[in-house]
Amino acid sequence: FVMACTSVLNYLVYYYVLVPLELTYLRYIVFIIVIAAFVQLVEMIIERVSEPLYAALGIFLPLITVNCAILGASLFMIIRQYDLLSSFTYGVGSGLGWFLAILAMAGIRQKIAKARIPKGLEGAGITLIITGMMALAFIGFTGMINI
Repeated sequence: FVMACTSVLNYLVYYYVLVPLELTYLRYIVFIIVIAAFVQLVEMIIERVSEPLYAALGIFLPLITVNCAILGASLFMIIRQYDLLSSFTYGVGSGLGWFLAILAMAGIRQKIAKARIPKGLEGAGITLIITGMMALAFIGFTGMINI
């Protein structure tokens, strides 16, 4: 949700504010400010609308500012010169992709939680192995469709 919305917001800010004012060199800072402000707005809305959800999310809601991924998506769409609709579509697709990857990671970790894992691989070790195996699996899809 955040990635889709901030992709559109950053597109609008970039092409309707920064480019006309010849301030494109400020895009990194402006994109981060837009993302952080949007996350804060979402946090305030959730706090007002659903107190239990807000309490359950706790510190994780501000951490949604996974600035690297979101900023990367915003910069990617600018570099490729996407139009508004393409920017939105790219934001939705990227957000869903991250969601599915995290969901798959959580599912796998949940399955192995009860498995006997050597002491040295518990925690970060097994997470890195799972991430590597998932990356290898997704690399298999590379180049399947020639557009």
